[in-house]
Amino acid sequence: MVEMGNKLKRILTAVVTCVVAFATMAEPTSPRVSLITCHAGEEVYELCGHTALRIQVGGEDIAVNYGIFDFESPNFLYRFVKGETDYMVGAYSFERFFSSYARDGRRIVEQELNLTPEQAWLTVDLITENLRPENRVYRYNYVKDNCATRPIAIIEKAVGDTISWGKATMSNCDQWSFRDEMRHFHKNYPWYQFGIDLCLGNGIDYPITTRESAFAPEMLEKIIQTATVRDSTGTEIPIISTMRVLNEGKAGGATLPPTPWYLTPLTISLVTLILVVIVSRHDVIRRKESRWIDSILFGIAGISGCVLTFLIFVSVHEATSPNWLYLWLNPLCFIPAILVWVKSCKKAVTMYHYANFVALFLLLPLLLFDVQTGNVAFPPLIFAELMRSATYIYIHLCATKKINLLIG
Repeated sequence: MVEMGNKLKRILTAVVTCVVAFATMAEPTSPRVSLITCHAGEEVYELCGHTALRIQVGGEDIAVNYGIFDFESPNFLYRFVKGETDYMVGAYSFERFFSSYARDGRRIVEQELNLTPEQAWLTVDLITENLRPENRVYRYNYVKDNCATRPIAIIEKAVGDTISWGKATMSNCDQWSFRDEMRHFHKNYPWYQFGIDLCLGNGIDYPITTRESAFAPEMLEKIIQTATVRDSTGTEIPIISTMRVLNEGKAGGATLPPTPWYLTPLTISLVTLILVVIVSRHDVIRRKESRWIDSILFGIAGISGCVLTFLIFVSVHEATSPNWLYLWLNPLCFIPAILVWVKSCKKAVTMYHYANFVALFLLLPLLLFDVQTGNVAFPPLIFAELMRSATYIYIHLCATKKINLLIG
């Protein structure tokens, strides 16, 4: 979705001047406005594709790109995680834009908009206003305000907000949530989707409208192809006049090959569960807990819990809270990870395992009944923690009973 370009900052003023000139030219020919979709690339931020607008007028051919950001900006990573990432719009030669995506082997599709001269010039005016220094920066939102939704907003304003959106051809996509659509485009990157499912709560799990599904550029390309708009007589006409493929791209797409099954989160979580079952069975037989596995399992859960704590209570990402996985992953997980080695803290560890068993038992129905959609790799990991807590409780009860017998 992203086009890097530090040099754009130095030429942006000149480009704005050029675009402003477009809007004031007394040309008999109106601008040609097209929606450009660059299909998925191999980087995780490229998996849904990228959208731009193309303006052709007066011998000029300009790409308008709403997906520009600067990795070198102060505290970029922290601001990204916190949800305070600023993107900007830039305009530069279409040839430069095209070549930067074509050389990565990405499929590039152009859909020319069926606009009246007045609508086409209004589109240029709106873009010109966006490109002014005081307007060109915006607060990025992955599903609500990005490189695809910004061009949509421009088009809607230009045609008077009368677009009747079409339907994509994917099966059951009309019942999708934001998370479902992400999974469709992330299918070759299961660890990336695992992270999304971990960090984002149930705020992305409601059924979305066709318009909302256009947050993904490749989805926008599909639904706008059959979208219509009312003309001056009230007749519904296609909003796309012509569609052409500018670059076929690599055969099979430019994304990386699917992750091997044995390296997927589901496989790793199942292996973890099997290991926990074996160790727990051994612990029950000998009635003594294996502290090393609790330190590893709950230590990782505690670290994950710290990340969720930041996302839920500090981040301004609207989709990170509420997150019901906090019943499973929270900083309290460090109690059994660390204090299991301290004899004097045995009571605190025991109390934690009782509370953890109840919390995880309550979480499973929430995931089962889609109060929050979980990842397929979550249940084995949750059951692994349940088993460790149950094992510790059983050993503790056996030890308590033995002590009572001795006292009696």
